[in-house]
Amino acid sequence: MSNAESKISYIGLIKNGIFSENPIFRVALSLCPAVAVTSGVKNGFMMGIAVLFVQIMVNVTVSIVRKFIHPKVRIPSYMFIIATWVTVTDLSMAAFVRDIYAQMGLYIKLIVAFAIILSRAELFASKQKITPSFFDGLGNGIGFLFALVIIGFFRELLGKGSLWGYPIVDTKPLLIMILPTGGFFAVGILMGLFNWIDMKFFGGGGASGGGH
Repeated sequence: MSNAESKISYIGLIKNGIFSENPIFRVALSLCPAVAVTSGVKNGFMMGIAVLFVQIMVNVTVSIVRKFIHPKVRIPSYMFIIATWVTVTDLSMAAFVRDIYAQMGLYIKLIVAFAIILSRAELFASKQKITPSFFDGLGNGIGFLFALVIIGFFRELLGKGSLWGYPIVDTKPLLIMILPTGGFFAVGILMGLFNWIDMKFFGGGGASGGGH
């Protein structure tokens, strides 16, 4: 494969993670954290960055050690790798961004159980070399970050009249949007919108699954 072909392939992996296989809007994985942490753009962004880092490092690590993992213990092995990188992320945030960690520390720990992390390790990184695995993790991580920011944008704007904590709209907010009910409502509406755009203009087939 030529360098040009490799470059196109890697770009395609990133595009797939952001658009055609977006973890939330297209594949419908890890919907619970999408609701739990997106009452504001800031929290959604920080969670997205944490997941991006963990996804990349897990993919790369699984790709490196894939030949040494026995098939019968692959899932526990992947979970151990995920837990290791989540711990690194958790301790780093506790040390360097304490104000944000105080608000969402519990959710950072729960990244261990995010279906999107395990699914990419099992379906892609365990079968591919390091470089493709890195770009797959990058694409899916950016796609997850993008989805959380978009959801947080609408929830904070409509529910609080602000963005990133700064007042934007001087009107009575829709408080339901910052509650779990509003979170599911926002996720459903945005998922429907993105899937409609994909089916209408790009010939897609809509969201394909679901999970935590």
